[in-house]
Amino acid sequence: MISFSNLDYLILGLFFVTVFAIGLLAKYVKKNEGEDYLLGSRKLNLPMFVATTVATWYGGILGVGEFTYKYGVLSWVTQGLPYYVFALLFAFLLAGKIRETKLFTIPDKMEETYGKSAALVTAVIVFFLVNPAPYLLMTGSLFSLLFNIPLVYGMLFSILITVIYLLKGGFKATVYTDIFQFLIMFAGFILIVITLRTDYGGFDFLQKNLPEDLLTIKNANPLYVAVWFLIALWTFVDPGFHQRSYAAKDVKTAKYGIIISVLFWMLFDFLTVTTGLFSRAILGDGANAVISYPLLANIVLTSGAKGLFFAALFATIFSTLNSLTFIGATTYSRDFVYRLSENKTKIDLEKHTKIGLGITSAIALLIAIEVKSVIQIWYLLGSILIPGLIFPVIGAYYPKFKPIKNIAVIEILAGMIFSLAWFIATSLGKTAIQMEPMIIGLYVSLPIHLYGVFLARKSKSKKIE
Repeated sequence: MISFSNLDYLILGLFFVTVFAIGLLAKYVKKNEGEDYLLGSRKLNLPMFVATTVATWYGGILGVGEFTYKYGVLSWVTQGLPYYVFALLFAFLLAGKIRETKLFTIPDKMEETYGKSAALVTAVIVFFLVNPAPYLLMTGSLFSLLFNIPLVYGMLFSILITVIYLLKGGFKATVYTDIFQFLIMFAGFILIVITLRTDYGGFDFLQKNLPEDLLTIKNANPLYVAVWFLIALWTFVDPGFHQRSYAAKDVKTAKYGIIISVLFWMLFDFLTVTTGLFSRAILGDGANAVISYPLLANIVLTSGAKGLFFAALFATIFSTLNSLTFIGATTYSRDFVYRLSENKTKIDLEKHTKIGLGITSAIALLIAIEVKSVIQIWYLLGSILIPGLIFPVIGAYYPKFKPIKNIAVIEILAGMIFSLAWFIATSLGKTAIQMEPMIIGLYVSLPIHLYGVFLARKSKSKKIE
């Protein structure tokens, strides 16, 4: 049980009240009909873009703590470095092209390029890819830890807070709450790192109190590291990146906003990995890795500072929870209801997005109850859903790499189905070799894609003749 003082509870309470108030007040910001509820009228300036992108992308804070506690600096190599690389590639290759369109979602682009079937298949994948179950599990765990309540009650409270202000403010509620939470998450982790350095010492302390393998990556399994780099490919199809790029006020904001965000991620990774290493050094090897950050804070922080740090943990997670919940709801309204409707002019997107908030939340709750490991949820969703989607999305923005329409649908389905089949077979011990599901999916989808590109070029040549 975490020991909280009245001051800690007051600080944490003020944090939640502030987030809730900002979310509710966001609806009163100047409204532009049509695009306002879903994309904030496409008016994100650079500071807003950076704050909401950084806060949203970095929601898996307890998972990072768990990983660092168990594997040390390997956490940075698997959870940090790959995402810097692909985020920068996204900034230079895709962000500007995405903003130049007047679309809303990835399935919009897929329909424009490959047709309705590809859009619907993509919508299903996106809906589960953005499912906020890992973040709901983390917030529920924190509430359970703080107030000694059942995990499911903590998750229900988390989703209730989030949904209420999203119902009112839509995308702008996400952005404005993210700005505040961005400030809190950095403040909390800077505070604990300074405290640890002052009270326990620097790298010398870690060397004396940690196994050597936690401070080096020389013994890391190259295949394991490579798989995490492959999983980071989902940056190209990350609906949050695409949504922010659609919502940016111009092409430069989308491009440079992501580049600047990478710099903030590097700083935050330094803070979180450092905190994780200290948690293992101070707590020893018998602690619950999933809650290593809260356990460490309980020992090293004083009254008031502890409340701020827990507010930082909640800020890091809630900023992602609200964003993914809203993207899931947008997928339901825009990519299912609107796309399947015969009379699109009569579709009330705001109304159906609000319904989507309830559907997304319910599914997230069920997944979080069933799969109780943050890392396992990330790994499972990334390995199965991403492989078939990466190349078609890139091809949608680069015509020379675009396959014919029918091949695109086959590729998306094949990449997902083979990844899932391999995962199931491996789980049952039915595979003769050890191979990651995502690698299988990419092996299957890439040749299909290249064949589709060949057919597209062949068809184009015939038309010229």
